[in-house]
Amino acid sequence: MSVIVIVSNHQESGDEIARKVAKLLEYTFISDALIEDTAQKHSTTVKKLKRAMAGDRTLFNAITHDYEKSVVYIKVSLAGLLAKDGIVIYGPAAYLVPASIGHVLRVGIVAEPEYRVRYAVDHEGLSTREAEGRMAKRDEELGRWVTEQAGNTPWDRALFDIRISLPATSADEAAGLICEAIAQDALRMTDVTVQAALDFMLATKVRLTLLEKGLYSSEVMADDGKVTVTQVSKPAPQGTLGRTVHAIRQESQQDAAGPIARTVDGVKDVKVQLSAAPRTVKTLLVDDEEEYVTTLSERLEMRDIASDVVYDGHQALAAVKAEEPAVMILDLKMPGIDGLEVLRRVKREHPNIQVIVVTGHGSEDDERTARDLGAFDYLHKPVDITTLAERINQASEAAGPAASSAAPDSAPDAEDPPPPADE
Repeated sequence: MSVIVIVSNHQESGDEIARKVAKLLEYTFISDALIEDTAQKHSTTVKKLKRAMAGDRTLFNAITHDYEKSVVYIKVSLAGLLAKDGIVIYGPAAYLVPASIGHVLRVGIVAEPEYRVRYAVDHEGLSTREAEGRMAKRDEELGRWVTEQAGNTPWDRALFDIRISLPATSADEAAGLICEAIAQDALRMTDVTVQAALDFMLATKVRLTLLEKGLYSSEVMADDGKVTVTQVSKPAPQGTLGRTVHAIRQESQQDAAGPIARTVDGVKDVKVQLSAAPRTVKTLLVDDEEEYVTTLSERLEMRDIASDVVYDGHQALAAVKAEEPAVMILDLKMPGIDGLEVLRRVKREHPNIQVIVVTGHGSEDDERTARDLGAFDYLHKPVDITTLAERINQASEAAGPAASSAAPDSAPDAEDPPPPADE
């Protein structure tokens, strides 16, 4: 027995199929109960949790950190289920399941827009315009959530083991396909896959404990009881006093993270590290999926990487000509000039630009060609945002000192003496 996670852009059809699968396999079905139990367990509200899963941050989130807390609360509840078996989990929380847990079957059920609109008109009494408006809003909310958590658009094939289209496939046919797929030996629980689930559970518990102690800028990884806590460095304010206070606070938080993490049951060892100081990197994002690349830009900005965004190869070449970036993040499959041709021209005319290919559809031949053309790296969607940020900073180093400027906190102000010549 294993775990099945199912997401759908059509609530009613997805729910119906997920329940059919659970009944056929005699699995436990979990949907809204996950959020309700999470709210009760962590003394929060269903409304806050659902707002987080709509990718929505309030104006006061920088003070309350409700978004970050909600995500971790949901992860803790989810992690408690993934080490078990015989479970069907339905809903957007399923996007939080890490790819490292091999006994999980990931299913995406995608209904065509016409089908969704017609269903709302026929079953809910909405007008066509009302149905289209609601559909657009739900798609926008899901897009924000998935791009933030998985670094990808909601229905990219790279996110799923099975992707089912409606109405081309009936509910019974869809349930049959899922039941057939879960019987594969590759999806059976093993000691390795269970350990991955336990690692996820431990990391989320440590992250929650740090949050509760006011350490909001932490990322946590676990490996068989060995925990790594990364304190994400934030830009310091200008001025000697501001920078001094900032440095003391960073050091204090770094010192506190280890002892706090060690209080969590199951932690055998803790390593605490500080992320590299941010630099302002001139970065150009090129992807024809506008919602995805816009959200990606926002997520990179949260890691102090500013970027410009364009949506096709023609715009990319024009942007490079107007102002040469240090790093380009490049999709391959785009209308007009595709990514490989953009890469070829950029490296020929602007060899110092470091190009990182990020694609969900590339083949081994595409990767070989991209690297032969001079790509700095080749990453597959969904890409981990921390990994991407690290690779961007590494690429900017390769681009040379002119590729980036000092972050605001490193610039001396009027009261600071100039640094010695040998620094």
